[in-house]
Amino acid sequence: MINVLQLIGSFGEGGSERQALQLARLLLEKGRYKVHVACLDRKGALLNEADKLGFREIPEFPLTSFYNSNTLRQLKRFSRYLIEREIRIVHTHDFYTNVFGIAGATLARVPARIASRRETLGWRTNAQRFVERRAYNLAHAVVTNSEAARRQLIGEGVRSTKINTIYNGLAFERVTPQTRLTRRELLLSFGLPDEPDSQIVTIIANLRHPVKNYPMFLSAARIVHDASPGTKFVIAGEGELLPSLRKLAAELGIDGSVFFLGRCDRVGDLLAMSDVCALSSTAEGFSNAILEYMAAAKPVVVTDVGGAREAVVDGVTGYLVPSNDHSAMAARIVFLLQNRDAAREMGERGRKITGARFSCEAQLANTEELYDRIVACVSTKLRKTLITERQAPSPLR
Repeated sequence: MINVLQLIGSFGEGGSERQALQLARLLLEKGRYKVHVACLDRKGALLNEADKLGFREIPEFPLTSFYNSNTLRQLKRFSRYLIEREIRIVHTHDFYTNVFGIAGATLARVPARIASRRETLGWRTNAQRFVERRAYNLAHAVVTNSEAARRQLIGEGVRSTKINTIYNGLAFERVTPQTRLTRRELLLSFGLPDEPDSQIVTIIANLRHPVKNYPMFLSAARIVHDASPGTKFVIAGEGELLPSLRKLAAELGIDGSVFFLGRCDRVGDLLAMSDVCALSSTAEGFSNAILEYMAAAKPVVVTDVGGAREAVVDGVTGYLVPSNDHSAMAARIVFLLQNRDAAREMGERGRKITGARFSCEAQLANTEELYDRIVACVSTKLRKTLITERQAPSPLR
C-alpha cells in the first residue's frame, strides 16, 4: 500500500484546512492508500475532527519564518520523517505548506510531489508568489480548485500540463440541520429576535482577511434595510476584523440589524433559517461557502470573482454581481426577499447542481486518478533513467 502524506498548515476552520482534512478522510475510508497527516501548526478547531478520524499522533513542523535557522532544522526533521515513513506521495494545500512541504519532499526524494492553489488574486505579495513559483517548479503536479485559479497559474508561467483542476467536494452532512427546531426556535437559539415576518440574509466567511470585503456586504445591507426594514443580516465567522466591522455597522446605522455570530459549528441550522446567502469577496479560488449555500437550497448573491461563475448559474441558481458594487448586490438581495417563490426555485436548482457536480465522490475519484497517473509517470521515468545508466559505457573503460 502506498504511503501518502497530507501536509496541512493548521487546523483552523479555513477552507483549505477543511478540504485537506476532508480529502484525508476520503482517502482513509477508501483504503487504497495508507494516509498520514502532518502539519505546521497543531492548533485549531478541526484538530478534534482529525482525532476522531484516528490521526492522533500528528507530527508538527513549526515555522517562525522562512528566513532563519529554524526553517533548516524543520526541513531536516521533515525530510527524515518522510524517509522513515517511506512516504511516496506528498500533497500540500496552501502557500506555506507548498513552499515548506515541496522543498522537504524534494530533499527526501519523494517520488510524487503535489502542490495546490486555491485562490486567484488578492492574497499573496509579489515576493510570496515568486517563492511559491519555485515550489511549483519542484512539484510534479499542481491542483487547482477552479478553472479560474488554473488560468491564473498559467498566466504566472506555470506549465499548463502540470495543472489539474479538481473541484472542492462538499460533505452534505455539514449543511444538514442538526436539530428539528422550528424557525422561531432556531432564531432564538442563535440569539436573533423572533419577529414574525423578518427575513435573514447570511454570509459565512472568516473575518481575518480584507479580501472577503465585508464593507461591501454591510453597505449593501444598508440599502436592503431601507427597502425591507425587518431584514436581519447574519455574519458567521471569526477574526481580527470584527471590531472594525462592528464600528462600520454602527456608522451605517444598521448595528441593530446585524448579528455577528463568531465561529459557527451549526452551519446546517444557520442555513435552514436563512432566506438569502451572500459572499462579497474581491478574490476567491472556489468558495466552499457558495457550495454550502447551494447545497442547503438557498439562493445566492455573490461577487463574480474567481471560480464563482463555475458554481453559480447567473439568474438560475442565484446572481453574480460585480466586485465592489454594493448597489448591485443590494438590488439582487431585495428582489429575492420580495419574490419568495422565485428565490425558492433558485435554491432548489442550486441544490440539484451541487449534488451532481461537487460531491465528495467526484473529488476522491479525481484525486486518486491524479495520484495514480503521477506515480505511474514518475515510475516510468525512473525505469528509463536506470536503463540508460546501465547501457551507458563506463567512464573507466
